Amino acid sequence: MQELRLRQQMTLAPRLQQSVKLLQMSALEFTTAVEHALATNPFLEDADELEADAAPIQPEARGGAQAADGEPVPEPAIVPEGAGAEDTPPDAPAYSGDYPTHASAGGESDLGQWACASVSMRERLSLDLGNYHLEPRDRLLAEFIIDALDDDGYLRVPLAGLCSAAHPDFNPAPDEGEWMAALRLVQQLDAPGLAARDLRECLSLQLAAARDVNESTRELALHIVQEHLDRLAKNDCVGLRRLLDCSDEALREACALIRNLDPKPGSRYSGEAPVYVVPDVFVDKWHGRWRVLPNRNAMPRARLHSTYADLFRRARLDDRSPMAQELQEARWLVRNVEQRYTTIQRVAEAIVKRQQTFFEYGEVALRPLMLREVADDLNMHESTVSRATVSKYMTTPRGVFEFRHFFSRELATESGGSCSAAAVRALIKEMVEAEDPAMPLSDVELTQHLASSGILLARRTVSKYRGQLRVPPAELRRQH
Repeated sequence: MQELRLRQQMTLAPRLQQSVKLLQMSALEFTTAVEHALATNPFLEDADELEADAAPIQPEARGGAQAADGEPVPEPAIVPEGAGAEDTPPDAPAYSGDYPTHASAGGESDLGQWACASVSMRERLSLDLGNYHLEPRDRLLAEFIIDALDDDGYLRVPLAGLCSAAHPDFNPAPDEGEWMAALRLVQQLDAPGLAARDLRECLSLQLAAARDVNESTRELALHIVQEHLDRLAKNDCVGLRRLLDCSDEALREACALIRNLDPKPGSRYSGEAPVYVVPDVFVDKWHGRWRVLPNRNAMPRARLHSTYADLFRRARLDDRSPMAQELQEARWLVRNVEQRYTTIQRVAEAIVKRQQTFFEYGEVALRPLMLREVADDLNMHESTVSRATVSKYMTTPRGVFEFRHFFSRELATESGGSCSAAAVRALIKEMVEAEDPAMPLSDVELTQHLASSGILLARRTVSKYRGQLRVPPAELRRQH
């Protein structure tokens, strides 16, 4: 008996797949990819090398500006100062810091500060995901889940919420079965326990992946985690032994196995050794205005090899031949490389425009900003802006920052205004640094100090922000 089944599926065109892949790469990954294409595709040639060979002694600057190494750079985008009423300095205390009067556009940046970024959990998972051969739709579903993980590695957002968030990118909308398949895939990436929806699932995933463990001990530990985790938290060994009908030795081994698990598997990524990053853009102040300059060293350019392309056209070979495919891929790469530069530059300009108070006053002046705001400003899809902010860095007078650093959720203030969560964390950090070591500020006192500045938060929220700053509780900070 034959069965006919119809299935709708979103299929991304090859050029769009390449565009998405190039955009989400870091500068280092992108440079490697372009260099590989130049080495393997005969229809591509290095535009920078050709211009350098043909350039006169004094190269003509296309936009009038030159980098420190003498290479011409495109005309810098100058972001108007005071663009919008929202750029008025905040009422909250602002840290002015030692502000440089001029920052180099690319020649004299301190290379040491380029090592400030670590490989984040989301970056590591995305890299691991790249090792799987997936349909574009399945890959996007997994990327949505990775982006939704919190810093502890948990998926706190219900799958139904992810469905509504991802709906514009999919036709038809993904069902629960597709989301669950994508979730199981993400849970297999890198460290066991990531992408769990609660503590029970997190510990269960780690137990399932544990090696060199007695099977009966594993099964008993799984039973405790899934059914009696509250009793384990209370250290109720008598009650557990009665409910599980097991020996003291078996219970002791199972409990020891559970206590060796990591309840916050995402936190391990914050302590990894730093890796070098290459900034995509430079931000400095020029004639009183903030400007965004592309990093020419992070901009390998490829162009179509006109001689080989002409020879191919004259030969009139089959359009489906391998050479024809390589020519088509070369055309796509040239267009997508330029599109990547344009997208990153526009997103960087939009960030600088909306976060000018940060560049003037520091972390405490970081404003609430959502991806949707930038997407609306640039008439882009939110997923495009998201890809243009991951693993993209800007060098500023205040240090090297990932684009995503400038996106922070909004918190209401007593006066009816708003501030960002990042600014609140910066204020808490300043308060802790200025406290008396013999009488450190408790979370209640930090909450009261914030309230006196017009920022009303619950004590548990302040405790959470303090924890994100890796500041110990007051009793552990006290110095006698």
